[in-house]
Amino acid sequence: MSNSKLVYSTDVGRVKEEKVTDDVVGDGNVRVRPEKKGRGGKVVTVISGLPLAGNDLKAYAKKLKKRCGGGGAVKDGCVELQGDHVDTMVDVLKKEGYDAKRSGG
Repeated sequence: MSNSKLVYSTDVGRVKEEKVTDDVVGDGNVRVRPEKKGRGGKVVTVISGLPLAGNDLKAYAKKLKKRCGGGGAVKDGCVELQGDHVDTMVDVLKKEGYDAKRSGG
């Protein structure tokens, strides 16, 4: 018989395994569009089709947010920037070597 008084252990019991999800990677057809629906009348610039995933996409989104001086987020493989920055983002993406096109709006 052991004299130790075990209070808590992570050795035994059910361990929930993390599901590995594939990051959405764009098809290389970079599209930049303004979007207004479901956002309380505010315009956001949505960039889709970037051939980046995971942390690379988040880092690139941070760079783009800094460039347009606003906030934003990465959702479902798309970069959403607060405000109407479509023309600016098309220019920036073309300079970065992406085949960016304006769509919609």
